[in-house]
Amino acid sequence: MFQIVEKKRWNDAVVQVTLDAPQIARKVQPGQFIIFRLDEFGERVPLTVADYDREAGTITLIFQLVGDSTRRFAQLEEGDAIQDLVGPLGMPTELPEQAKSVCVIGGGVGCAIAYPQAKHLHQKGLEVDTIVGFRNRDIVILEDEFRACSDNLYLCTDDGSYGTKGSVTAVLQEQLDQGKRYDAVIAIGPVSMMKFVCQVTKPYQIKTIVSLNPIMVDGTGMCGGCRVTVGGKIRYACVDGPDFDGHQVDFDELMRRNSTYRQQEQHACRLQLGQKGEQ
Repeated sequence: MFQIVEKKRWNDAVVQVTLDAPQIARKVQPGQFIIFRLDEFGERVPLTVADYDREAGTITLIFQLVGDSTRRFAQLEEGDAIQDLVGPLGMPTELPEQAKSVCVIGGGVGCAIAYPQAKHLHQKGLEVDTIVGFRNRDIVILEDEFRACSDNLYLCTDDGSYGTKGSVTAVLQEQLDQGKRYDAVIAIGPVSMMKFVCQVTKPYQIKTIVSLNPIMVDGTGMCGGCRVTVGGKIRYACVDGPDFDGHQVDFDELMRRNSTYRQQEQHACRLQLGQKGEQ
């Protein structure tokens, strides 16, 4: 069992939990993920580790309430425990050798994954520009944390209610047009956002790393559910990734595969809401 030692609700749709997991905390690196199971009947759900404290033996997860399991997870409080936690899984993020200037881009809840990247690179002494985007001010997360580990932070919202109005890709394009050069770009967020970031960076031949989130079951490469096409070849996000060269990813295929079980997930959520209404 893994106990929740701290919980924070960022907004109605995003929750942060810190778990007592000393073995994982000792080994995890930025870019890696875990798979949790709430109880013996629960599904296996992958989440990238948002932060970790090796001395305290804890890991932090930030997740969006998108399905039955994440909604049930969000209902747990400090002192509660979950059944299983497996990790760290996947490969840590690798940057090109001699990289000195990096741009980290996060979209929505993907900022929870972008944050440990920016923090790690900043601690290594690299110049870090961070671009984060949200739909509106009400769902902004980790602003202070990003400011602490960024040389420049560009925050934007779709509706202009906070920061710059517009998309992360527009801000990135503006920086490049003004002559800013990066040795690498790390983009994490909605698949469509990562796709458009790669379209912006490709003409400049900037190494662009994306973190993929395909459907995943076992996390060991056995089930094949997380397969993605990269450079015309089949890869498995759980063991070959989750980070890949964004200029080689078939994003359109990924978006189709990610929607495979959407109806079943919506049905499970409706059942849960119906049961809560009966109580």
